[in-house]
Amino acid sequence: MAKATLPALGLGTFRLKGEPLMGSIHKALDLGYRHIDTAQMYENEETVGAALDAHDVPRDEVFLTTKIWHDRLQHDDLLQSLQESVNRLRVDAVDLALIHWPSPNDDVPMDEYIGALADAKKQGLAKNVGVSNFTVAQLERALSVPGGEELVTNQVEVHPFLTNRRVVDAIQRAGLTVTAYMPLAVGKVLEDPTLKKLGEKYDASAAQVALAWLHQKDIVVSPSSTKEAHLKANMAALDITLEQDDMDAIEALNRDERIADPDFAPDWD
Repeated sequence: MAKATLPALGLGTFRLKGEPLMGSIHKALDLGYRHIDTAQMYENEETVGAALDAHDVPRDEVFLTTKIWHDRLQHDDLLQSLQESVNRLRVDAVDLALIHWPSPNDDVPMDEYIGALADAKKQGLAKNVGVSNFTVAQLERALSVPGGEELVTNQVEVHPFLTNRRVVDAIQRAGLTVTAYMPLAVGKVLEDPTLKKLGEKYDASAAQVALAWLHQKDIVVSPSSTKEAHLKANMAALDITLEQDDMDAIEALNRDERIADPDFAPDWD
């Protein structure tokens, strides 16, 4: 199985564009962030590339993740789309290229796009490759086809209200890294009484408690923010160690509340 060390904290860029995104990246890099997560679908790769170019942190110190959209999964088109992403990001290769969503209705066979992803790594377009939004069964399939041995992560929605335990366990059992998107449930964690109470105990915010919980479960997180105080707080959250009873209390908040559920999504576990 391929192995890669993903930085534990990344900067998410979903829904950020233009000056707000540029400012967010510069503040994050100033604070010590070294992992930026973008995607073709976010339509902001050019700004991410420009922001990294304009900052004095050496490019090879920043771990850059992008994702290939599901309309570019045919072999040659996948490679072409990733070349376009690399050009927009102003790099020779991304550190991690993910399949953003499995092909809806299996329109493109999985062995074709997983094989293409492995070819992208061979050709030097991506240093590491992985998937996103794959169910347990889809992950098992992906790992079994030629090229599947190159996969290093499955990026899925995980937060206190969607612990996604079956998928998380399957990813970790397979020796891959779990990357969580929407780790703060688009801000909903801030209003939760349990998380707020735990925040008082640890002299932290509810958001920091949620991130600490994920970090303690060996899950990589990439929350997004344009505010320096929040960026700093997100970073500090990784230094919090929660007691096991408190970890269990957060786990018990699960209500299978899924936020990202487009009409082309797979049948979730």
